[in-house]
Amino acid sequence: MLETIKKFKSVFLILGILGTIVSPKVSYAYPVFAQNAYQNPREATGRIVCANCHLAQKPTEIEVPQAVLPDTVFETVVSVPYDLSSKQITAAGTKGGLNVGAVVILPEGFKLAPKERLSDEIKAKTKGVFIQPYSKEKQNILVVGPISGDKNQDIIFPILSPDPATNKEVNYLNYPIYVGANRGRGQVYPTGEKSNNTALTSTAAGKVTAIESLEQGKKNLIIAKADGENVTLTIPAALDLVVKVNDIVKVDQPLTLDPNVGGFGQTETEIILQNPNRVKGMIVFFFTVTVAQILLVLKKKQFEKVQAAEMNF
Repeated sequence: MLETIKKFKSVFLILGILGTIVSPKVSYAYPVFAQNAYQNPREATGRIVCANCHLAQKPTEIEVPQAVLPDTVFETVVSVPYDLSSKQITAAGTKGGLNVGAVVILPEGFKLAPKERLSDEIKAKTKGVFIQPYSKEKQNILVVGPISGDKNQDIIFPILSPDPATNKEVNYLNYPIYVGANRGRGQVYPTGEKSNNTALTSTAAGKVTAIESLEQGKKNLIIAKADGENVTLTIPAALDLVVKVNDIVKVDQPLTLDPNVGGFGQTETEIILQNPNRVKGMIVFFFTVTVAQILLVLKKKQFEKVQAAEMNF
């Protein structure tokens, strides 16, 4: 009997693995949905598509070096600030900590630094944070999330700069970098439906006649319409009512407080891919100017001494 059960479990496990490989399920968690739905996360208007689901606007910051040399690894830091005491409504309907995610759109040729190029310091900073390219074709676009926001308000992206000597499509120029970051869950699902992370609105106009308590903190709100028909709405436990019995409500009027404490923000900056020969030339120029200035001062002092000696003579 035990051997039969073990064989059944093994067959079931193998079928499950094969089914996942042959027909994988599409995950609609951010930012995976954007990766499946959009070839490029930045629209022609400049807006990053994460804003389609994360409707609230929040600040986002990015920190990059002013200039980098070719074929070098540097850090790009994306800051996703929010009040750590804030709690979001999870997909299960309970309150929990906020998640964060980010997308960084780099210039063509820039990409995620390989692990073998990372220093021990960068490895320690990025431990537990899984960063991936947006797609095989968009290696210059990086995404991360959802990850815990309590520990990752500053997300570090290790970037490898391109080398124009080996990549002829890259030049020593000033390039833009675009970044978007969100905290918390979206108010809209990818299908266009509202998530449970938004205020519940009334589906009918009428008078609130009763509010009944249910199991697990849920409530039934009963609205009596003008034609005598009653409409019953179930209020999730995590939402706080803003109406009471005998209140008159309209269609689409909010019945609860807005539970959304997250939001999305985007910003941009610039980075210079610097030619090392220019740096060397600048150093030589500064050194030459400095030496020339010193020689000029010495020559002036020498001339003043000669002139003073002639006057005394």
